[in-house]
Amino acid sequence: MTDKLNELTAAGVAVWLDDLSRVRLSSGGLDQLRREKHVAGVTTNPTIFAKALSDADEYNWQLRDLATRGVDVEEAVRMLTTYDVRWACDVMRPSYDGSAGVDGRVSIEVDPRSAHDADKTVAEAKALWWLVDRPNLFIKIPATEEGLSAITDTLAEGISVNVTLIFGLDRYSAVMEAFLAGLEQAKANGHDLSKIGSVASFFVSRVDSEVDKRLEKVGSDQAKGLKGKAAVANAQLAYERYTEVFSSGRWKALEAAGAHPQRPLWASTSTKNPDYRDVIYVEELIAPGTVNTMPEAVIHAYADHGETRGDTVTGAYDAARKVFADLESVGVDMSDVIATLEREGVEKFEASWQELLDGVSKSLAAAGTGKGSPNKAAKGNAKAAEKAGGA
Repeated sequence: MTDKLNELTAAGVAVWLDDLSRVRLSSGGLDQLRREKHVAGVTTNPTIFAKALSDADEYNWQLRDLATRGVDVEEAVRMLTTYDVRWACDVMRPSYDGSAGVDGRVSIEVDPRSAHDADKTVAEAKALWWLVDRPNLFIKIPATEEGLSAITDTLAEGISVNVTLIFGLDRYSAVMEAFLAGLEQAKANGHDLSKIGSVASFFVSRVDSEVDKRLEKVGSDQAKGLKGKAAVANAQLAYERYTEVFSSGRWKALEAAGAHPQRPLWASTSTKNPDYRDVIYVEELIAPGTVNTMPEAVIHAYADHGETRGDTVTGAYDAARKVFADLESVGVDMSDVIATLEREGVEKFEASWQELLDGVSKSLAAAGTGKGSPNKAAKGNAKAAEKAGGA
């Protein structure tokens, strides 16, 4: 049988898993995906952790110890999540070593409630870096306006960064500028640039969800004919900007000093509309030097029936620009779409974080009284967090 995920990897797309749980770690499931499905990295978010903590009794011993110590819920969340991420970093270490530090990365997110506070974001990024203490860690920082300086300052400390919640082209350009500035400062600070990694997580399916809703409201045949086209076009034009930045003289100077490029990472790649092909956001975004982070179901779907047709991005720029022009002609304001998605993205992650805190708080209380299974107390909160939406 054809190894479709190997074909995807050979085309230059790093396959990452958008999920993590202690059961996945203890069962060897993550290592199996690394060995058998070419999974070369892991991304997480508060929704993923809320679900993981509610589903597994394997957290109970740690919850009881934390309750006995009387730690507050914020510290408990950090202890629980960094434990899993540290373990995952160790599982993915062969991919990290085998790719000279490019892949094998595991991401953990700063508190999204600090998305508009650059100083607090940098301070938390440092704390997470110390806590996990693994070279193949990524700290996820939201690409808000305030987050841009936090990205630069965190990279300047020699800390690897996954920039998350990127929806629009102009913001993506600003993220790449923040990355270059961060590496330049890191070099001036004496850090080894070859040890610093970064990806820019450009969200995909949520763009179609928002645009399609607006096209449905317009209601014309022309508008309905544009459904399902905006997200891929948006990402394709982002890749065009990526190739321009990472062929510049400024980048070449950093590359000569050992730096790795900040790869575009396609996030939110599960299909939200059942009318669309379940692997559309993988097949239509194949390009060298990219990452596609997928839920396990999408990984298995691609392994079963995905089609690797070579580079499906580089030659599509003009067609993508036409999609944008057509959207404008039917009254879809893409700048407003992007602003809405960024605002809602931060709000959803904040809601998921609060649900995670509430769930862990209930679990700590249950562990402290010794009544019942601590993780069961968080199930209702985890379901709400999952509904709020992750990557």
